[in-house]
Amino acid sequence: MTPGPTPDPEIDGEPREREFPPLLEQMGGVQGVVASTIPVAVFVVANIVAGLQPALIAAIVAGVAIAVWRLVRKQALQPAVSGLFAVGIAAFIAYRTGEARGFYLPGLLFSAVCGLAFLVSVLVRWPLAGVVWHGINGHDQSWRADRRLLRAYTFASILWTLVFAARVVVQGWLYNADEETWLGIARLAMGYPLVGLALLGTVWAVRRAGREPSAT
Repeated sequence: MTPGPTPDPEIDGEPREREFPPLLEQMGGVQGVVASTIPVAVFVVANIVAGLQPALIAAIVAGVAIAVWRLVRKQALQPAVSGLFAVGIAAFIAYRTGEARGFYLPGLLFSAVCGLAFLVSVLVRWPLAGVVWHGINGHDQSWRADRRLLRAYTFASILWTLVFAARVVVQGWLYNADEETWLGIARLAMGYPLVGLALLGTVWAVRRAGREPSAT
């Protein structure tokens, strides 16, 4: 007899210690999430007060300071290094174009790519929310055999698609309108707050699927 899909810890009552924390841990915890927004916030304020060149320097200095701070506290450096790299790319584009809005272009393109990837994953019935979630937790992809989980992760992937699409539409409009200040504010407001909502939606969908009768 062919064995059924591997039991999912989130669904079948097994230990849940790996249920949802790993994604947040890989982002550096709550401190890492907050710290990653600081260079962007510094750039927004410095650009308003002092102009483009000082803002670029201030954003890079803020990114370096965060990396040093995490190093001194012996915390994971990967989130800080990734954030510093992203800030460096954004600063380089802004410097080369001579426009503050160039600082936000990498994030805008990233949102467009992610939104398209999530949309395609739904259409081909490999919802990316499930692929990523189980990959992070070290599970295989046998969850697709469970219709409960397939529906749950499809819902979650649509939610993520909407989050990225909202960023592209709003920030793209502000980018084309050359509204630098409002673009920076939108970048902050539509960053981790929307990601947090999408994560909560993913958690809700998966837990709800766990309370439904098996439909494999």
